[in-house]
Formats: sequence, structure tokens, C-alpha cells
Amino acid sequence: MEQKTKFKEKLYLFLVMAFFYAPILYVVVFSFNSTKSLSHFSGFSLKWYEKMFSNREIVSSIWYTVLCAVIATAVSTFVGTITAIGLSKSKKTLKEFVLQVNNLPMLNPDIVTAIGLMLFFTSLRIKTGFTTMVLAHIAFCIPYVMLSVMPKLRTLDPNLADAAMDLGCTPFQALWKVIIPQIKPGIISGALVAFSMSFDDFVISLLTTGPGVKNISIYVYANVKRANPTINALSAMIVYVVTIVLILINVVPAMKEKKKEKVNA
Repeated sequence: MEQKTKFKEKLYLFLVMAFFYAPILYVVVFSFNSTKSLSHFSGFSLKWYEKMFSNREIVSSIWYTVLCAVIATAVSTFVGTITAIGLSKSKKTLKEFVLQVNNLPMLNPDIVTAIGLMLFFTSLRIKTGFTTMVLAHIAFCIPYVMLSVMPKLRTLDPNLADAAMDLGCTPFQALWKVIIPQIKPGIISGALVAFSMSFDDFVISLLTTGPGVKNISIYVYANVKRANPTINALSAMIVYVVTIVLILINVVPAMKEKKKEKVNA
């Protein structure tokens, strides 16, 4: 009876995993197809990747995507980390209020956040384009950075900074040499999550960008109904990047912990 139950559980898990990952695997496999067919694999080829990188519009969308993600990640990581450190020293009432406000962008549907940002830029008569898209990405990335950094700050001794300053450190040295190294894993995790969220964002980017500025998601949306296999290659590129980021978030910290355990043992 127990064996049947375990078998059913494994079967359900397999079906769920297949439901989620089979379409992704399908896109990746057919990005290497030698023909335009999306139903018959004729042979292995890299020509769609070559055509993708020779297409100026696609290269432009990749450039905007990467540049926006890098800028948004850098700014949101800095602002989110400093804000989280400041909140850790603030009064409980203020801390709880700011954290609740910080959670709103993550709890709201993307379309609500996108419309809100679009109306904000429109009301201020700011011309939409790459700058507004970057500002929008920074706005929704900061909460994820703070969410990653705050748990690390809670594990620290609240008197750590004071002890460092008693030993001769300036406030900046106490922050840079004592606090930051202790919460570094949280900062790195927050930065990787921010990069991933910015890289594959669609709804917010679509409503906050302007003419001539497209990221990868917007380009794919505009061309997905055409029989264009380069879309498969471009979509596969997103899968590769997101997969790498997820590996860095989940696998690398686990490997570091195992190494520490071996050293301590």
C-alpha cells in the first residue's frame, strides 16, 4: 500500500514537472532545428542563432534588455541594501510600515504596477523611453533586494556596528568592513533576483517604454505570431540566462555551505 502511494506521488510530481517544463524544452530543442518547421525536427543547426545575432532589431532588443537589467540591478541593489540597513536601526512602527509598503509591488499584479507607473510618468509629462523603463525596473526590483537582505540583518547582533566603532572604526568603515561582509549572501541573492526579474519583464516594460525602445520580451510579443524560428532562439536565450541566474541563486550558496561544513568538521 505504501509503495503504491509513493508511486502515485512520484507520478503526480513527474506530470506536474512535465506540464511546466515540456514547453520550455520544446522551444529550446526547436531553436536548433535546421528548418522552419515547428513540429518536425529535421536536424541540428545553429543558423537561427546566427540569424538572430545578424538581425539589428533583435540585437538592439538584447542590448536594451541587458543594459536595463544591469542598471536596474546595480541601483536597486545599492538602494535596497542601504534602505534595509537603515530600517534595521529604525523604530519598530516605522520599520513595519515601510516593510508593508515595500511588499505592495510584489503583491500587486504586474498590470496594476505597470498602469500606475505609466500614469505617473504621463501626469508628470515625462516622455517615455529607455529612461522611464529603467526607472520602472528599479522601482519593482528594490523590494526584492530588501526582501533578500532583511533576513540576513535580523541574524546579526544589533550591537555589532557599535562594537566596531568602539574599536576605532568610523561609521562608514563599520558599515563597509563589518556589516556588508556579514550580509553579503543576501545582497548577492537580491541582486541576482533583481537581474532575473528585470531581464524577463514584459508587462511593466511594455507600458513604460516608448517608440523605438524594445526589450527581448516586447520583441518576442510583437513577432510571436509570425513563422519566425529566430523567436525560438531568442526565447531559448532567455531560458539560458534565467537558468544560469537560478543556478547561481540556489546551487552556489548550497555548495559554499557544504564547504564550510567540511572545514568545520
